[in-house]
Amino acid sequence: MNVYQEELTRLLLEKNNELSFDQARTWVELLWDDFETSYAKAGREYKGSEMTEKIVRQWIENYGNRLHDFVTTNPKYKHFLNQEKNQTN
Repeated sequence: MNVYQEELTRLLLEKNNELSFDQARTWVELLWDDFETSYAKAGREYKGSEMTEKIVRQWIENYGNRLHDFVTTNPKYKHFLNQEKNQTN
């Protein structure tokens, strides 16, 4: 799972230069957990990390360049993502 998340973090950073490494990693973790939680709540059989990686990759490809705007309209996640842009891991 960590290998997938590292790769997805790099992809998100390529798509969105408004995010720091830590913010991109947090986004990947939030999206990953959200998908797996929603999938489980729907009563679906777990398909493994490969399936989660595929879905999160699609989300990043489609919305990654705008994720930094999400906090503005959804303050629920602000405390997860309120980091300096240039802060690195």
